[in-house]
Amino acid sequence: MTITAAVPAPSPALTARRPRHDARPTAAQRVLAILDVFDQEHLVLTLSEISRRSGLTLSTTHRLVGELRSWGALDRSDDGRYAIGMRVLELGSLEPKGLRLRTAALPYLGDLHAALATDVNLSVRDGTDVIYVESLRSRHGAPVLTRLGGRWPLHATATGQILLAHAEPELQERVLHGPLKRYTAKTCVDPDALRRTLADVRRSGFTIVDESITAGAVAIAVPVRGAGDRVVSAVGATIRRGSCPPESVLPALSTTARAISRALGSPSARARARG
Repeated sequence: MTITAAVPAPSPALTARRPRHDARPTAAQRVLAILDVFDQEHLVLTLSEISRRSGLTLSTTHRLVGELRSWGALDRSDDGRYAIGMRVLELGSLEPKGLRLRTAALPYLGDLHAALATDVNLSVRDGTDVIYVESLRSRHGAPVLTRLGGRWPLHATATGQILLAHAEPELQERVLHGPLKRYTAKTCVDPDALRRTLADVRRSGFTIVDESITAGAVAIAVPVRGAGDRVVSAVGATIRRGSCPPESVLPALSTTARAISRALGSPSARARARG
């Protein structure tokens, strides 16, 4: 992704997380403010861009960025720009819930990836966002922006809609009443239409999202259940629009989701296997 010289205005959420100068932020808050400026649309930044987006002075940013780089949290390219370092990825991979989920799911995701010959991913919810905790790409896949650790709003992705449909009502209402970001002309940004979509997801057990984030890409997803049959994750596949009927990948997706659910201790998935 090319980073242009113009820096867009930070989102309200980012602004809310920034330390206020008059609140005398702690050292930890300043470090977190620097790490917080990197996102899907800002993977690589200059020092001055980090300073502006974090709300910290250039001198403070320079000192903290240097320390973060020495520790491995940031990498510096030859052109002087910075990106998240491998040390952060190493720490993220140790998150207990995500580690257990990925360990249980990866063998089945590998089979699914081989069977469909397209991009497949495993997602979890983090607040009002969906995060890809595993992403297997295919050279025959659709032109999508999914990646391991990628984050998108729940309403805009297939796996996100699965997780939102099974989230607590309070969170659903927060998303429905909040700003729904549009990525393409087909992104669902109408609260009433999204509410109907979530009801359909709960009734049918799957969702199909057509060109919601990327033109030419259709995403299909189904839920993964854990202990107590609670929806803990979602498995998704992304195909090129027109390559095949989206419904044709549902049997493989559903089989994979049930296998992962059994591995996670889902009572209904285990009962179905015994039957």
